[in-house]
Amino acid sequence: MKQVSTYKKFILSTLAIAISANLNAAEADATESKEKNQGIDFERIVVTGVVKGATVMASSVSVSSFTAEQLETTTPRTTAEAFRAIPGVRSESSGGEGNANIAVRGLPVAAGGAKFLQLQEDGLPIMQFGDIAFGNADIFLRLDNTMQSVESIRGGSASTLASNAPGGIINIISKTGMEESGSIATTFGLDYDSLRTDFEYGGELNDSMYFHVGGFVRQGDGARDAGYTANEGGQLKANLTKEFNNGYLRFYFKHLDDKSIGYLPMPMKSDGSSLPGFDSNSDTPHSAYFLSTISLGADGQLRRGDMRDGMNPQVDAFGVEASFDLANDWTIENRFRKSSVKGSFLSPFPAEVGNAATIANSIAGDNATLTYANGPAAGESFSGDTIMRIHTFDVEMNDFGSIVNDLKLTKTIEDTSITFGYYKALQNVSMSWLWNSYLMEMKGDNAALLNVNSADGTSYSDNGLYAYGVPAWGNCCQRNYDIEYDIEAPYIAISSQLDDLLLDFSVRHDSGTATGYYAGAVQSEVDINRDGVISQPEKSVSSIDNANASPVNYDWSYNSYSFGANYMLQDNLALFARVSHGGRANADRLAFGKINADGSVAAQDAIDEVDQYELGVKYRQQNLSLFATAFSAETEEQNFEATSQKFFDRVYQADGIELEASYYLGNFDIRGNLTWTDAEITKDAINPDVVGNTPRRQADFVYSLMTRYNFEQGSVGLSLIGTTDAYAQDNNDLEFDGYTQVNAFASYMLSDNLSLAVNINNLFDTTGITEAEEGSIPDNNIIRARTINGRTSSLTLRYDF
Repeated sequence: MKQVSTYKKFILSTLAIAISANLNAAEADATESKEKNQGIDFERIVVTGVVKGATVMASSVSVSSFTAEQLETTTPRTTAEAFRAIPGVRSESSGGEGNANIAVRGLPVAAGGAKFLQLQEDGLPIMQFGDIAFGNADIFLRLDNTMQSVESIRGGSASTLASNAPGGIINIISKTGMEESGSIATTFGLDYDSLRTDFEYGGELNDSMYFHVGGFVRQGDGARDAGYTANEGGQLKANLTKEFNNGYLRFYFKHLDDKSIGYLPMPMKSDGSSLPGFDSNSDTPHSAYFLSTISLGADGQLRRGDMRDGMNPQVDAFGVEASFDLANDWTIENRFRKSSVKGSFLSPFPAEVGNAATIANSIAGDNATLTYANGPAAGESFSGDTIMRIHTFDVEMNDFGSIVNDLKLTKTIEDTSITFGYYKALQNVSMSWLWNSYLMEMKGDNAALLNVNSADGTSYSDNGLYAYGVPAWGNCCQRNYDIEYDIEAPYIAISSQLDDLLLDFSVRHDSGTATGYYAGAVQSEVDINRDGVISQPEKSVSSIDNANASPVNYDWSYNSYSFGANYMLQDNLALFARVSHGGRANADRLAFGKINADGSVAAQDAIDEVDQYELGVKYRQQNLSLFATAFSAETEEQNFEATSQKFFDRVYQADGIELEASYYLGNFDIRGNLTWTDAEITKDAINPDVVGNTPRRQADFVYSLMTRYNFEQGSVGLSLIGTTDAYAQDNNDLEFDGYTQVNAFASYMLSDNLSLAVNINNLFDTTGITEAEEGSIPDNNIIRARTINGRTSSLTLRYDF
């Protein structure tokens, strides 16, 4: 796994040659509409992570935008897959509809989620913290045809114009109905079970009011066959805008209730190839014979978890957005949103994949035996060599609701604007971990559960469950916490245009308090099935130790600043530079062991700070756009990883170059990006042996290339998304091969309003590992890892009106 294949080298070379060729290409006739709809639109007004809108060409930030049409080129199956096309972003989109690891410019993702990157909808965060355990922000976000565009800012003023987002912002911007239009589209899975219908419509109500409404409904098994309907639900979004002579007022509503399967690491060989009976590209430990779990709930009540719920976000959000010009060159803008959020996360995690006899003996003593607990061979002896010890990541999201308000007041004095802002937010994090332990055969097609018996015939399991809790991990993970995070942040931003030079400076002071409680596990004897007999698993049942709950009562504060300059050398050439310092408050993961007995938290544990430097160039011609940024960042990180039960206390250094380019030649358009990152662990307070190593899963290069041929009645094209080699863990022993995923698409207009499109995700059924639990190759050569999904094809019939 040490070398990139010739094919992958060819892909990288192709991208480099394309960019180089573009810089020397003769100017061709390209229409303004092509540049705005298909390439880097340097005249588009930036609205994400900035106070005062400016064109991309005139701004001092690295920003990219994709329309819904452009994202279709990459054939994404999930929201996180759509983010792979963003320069500088490493979106490990192998977890299903959510639970993705999303990193930006080498800033670490040590324990999952998007710690230093904020996901937004219409300018406000989905979650105040992007890496809540089992509550990653992308779980509560769905892309559908109500989306107008995806806009991202990397680094820059994100550190001062948003809380907990020093690495950047990805903002989903919704359609408003300002231009009357609508569509209905149904997508069918051709080689996998999926049916989804998207709908949207917007237009004027009168001369000063317009609206937009839309969403989606879907059902199906998902990209991997779970043995049951694993994706089911939908979303409804709506907004209403009233325009006045001096501004506008907009109301916003969102309802999301969508059950989707969550893919966790699964067994495969260390090189990513498949084990007998388990295809790493298409199989999953999910099974029709493993649909429910039973445990004691947060208050000691008997409760049941349904595996078919998977990741089930339930969101009802209401928001108001207002912007008005006031007298004497003052403007005011306010965004408010209240969200009611709850749900569940339930998925099987292979805590161990190993020798059947060894695992059985560890539970029931020497010479233990295994029998099928269910399935076609129920009651028969199991004679296989390898089994899985399964821990159910069974989590109830009791309350993730939030209230957020962002107020900006701006005074313009000739070519200078001064903005005074105040940000206020409340974020609830109330969840219960209710995990169990099972034994399962190592099989990818509806695996059965296994019972384990001692040598004398005593049963040590009930229908495949051998423990109410996770004794293999020290019964760590029956826990409950209910914490409220109160955040406030005043900020000031100044922007001044001095002929061809734009200067901007912003400063922000974030402070917050965390109050609440958390409780761990206690073991007791409980007759779970109420049969009057205490079985072996019922002799030690994990439940929440509510009698000994611990308080949470601490505060934090940090200052952020960002200074940028943009100089227009020519109308088609600009240089920019920026220096930024930002921070990120740590949240629920501190409850794993960093909160003191009195509820306090050490100052150095409460926040992680990031220093960044950027230098960039923007170049455009009629048919060419090029955006290049050199960056350097130093990052602190405190974190805890549930799957390894390990803490992190580190400092990282990342340097690199980010390239984004687009080019048009006749009916062809090409868009691509390439990010080179040199990242290193420079300090580690817990494990100094890793100092000098490359952070886990950080590749030297990540890249994408999208090319399309447009003809009168449609278009065809390919998109390539890839990464070079990366280490599985920070010990830098096990190394994953780089990979290139090729996607293909074609669309054809059957009539003026009716179109037919076919897309193929992962055309060549490439295996690409995104993460693994093991850092070295084990003796049995079996690792637990997540891979991109294998080839899936779909057909979409769409009617526009």
